Amino acid sequence: MSLWKLRASLIGTLAVIIGLSTLFLTIILRLAGISFMALPFLVVVFNIIQWLISPYLIDAMYRVHEIPKSENPELHSIVEMLSRKSSVKTPRLMLARIPIPNAFAYGSPIAGTRVAVTSGLLETLETEEVEAVIGHELGHIKHRDVQVMMFVSVLPAIFYYIGYSMMLSGLYRGGRSRDEGSGFAALIGITSIFVYFILQLFTLHLSRIREYYADRHSASIVEDGPRKLSEGLAKIVRSTRRKNKQHKQAKGLHAFKALFISDPDQAEADVKAMARRGIISSDRELVEEVLRRKVTTMDRIVELFSNHPNIVKRLRALQELA
Repeated sequence: MSLWKLRASLIGTLAVIIGLSTLFLTIILRLAGISFMALPFLVVVFNIIQWLISPYLIDAMYRVHEIPKSENPELHSIVEMLSRKSSVKTPRLMLARIPIPNAFAYGSPIAGTRVAVTSGLLETLETEEVEAVIGHELGHIKHRDVQVMMFVSVLPAIFYYIGYSMMLSGLYRGGRSRDEGSGFAALIGITSIFVYFILQLFTLHLSRIREYYADRHSASIVEDGPRKLSEGLAKIVRSTRRKNKQHKQAKGLHAFKALFISDPDQAEADVKAMARRGIISSDRELVEEVLRRKVTTMDRIVELFSNHPNIVKRLRALQELA
């Protein structure tokens, strides 16, 4: 996917999300009355607080700790070098005690920016592939993806809470009496949930676009970046499926999978797309096997509901940058 197409898709998706949100929220608030404005305000405040404290929650959930420079000077050197190339402040380097190979960038104004690699990533990937993965995560920091996705995710959340609250209100009123307002509240609730679903699809699309952007950033700052990142991604997907079956902890990662470089929940389907007869003897052969696969209609449907691009399409985009 060319850079101008990515930019056009990014701007268009943001415009649709904001436009639809503003339109439907105005209609719903107009129908429900001015006092109903308190709910969207509370949702926004809740999401901002969640964003501010989320780094500490992630650290606690996944036993994340900062890697001392003396413990892994080579990895620190890579992060510092790539941060200079990215023109961003060097983030804190963290290690997550997660068996699956992955990495993620996160942070907030009170916690600062952080890049975490999992123990599984350091065990599975070669140093040059880890370098490309870190380049990808620094792309997220440079493009302020954490802040952008937090802002965009608030909009569907507003409609979800409006819909949920109004449907409960309608059920409560309907249970007490045959109040005409109960049917009206239920109608607003159902409409809001429908709007939430539509906005969520656009939000997922935006997330996939930003993954392509981060891939391009890694390819631009890492020497031979497209090859290194392609091999790293293919190995992450192959290893994740194995780890998912071996470790119960890997099953509970879906809550923060949008942060990861690769969606652990997609590993099963992605590995099936990579499977073939015979033995893959090199990293290059593994990537070439992925590239030979056709993206089916089912693959495209599944991708609509994922925050990460289809692995075949993603590696093909990297090959165009090589």
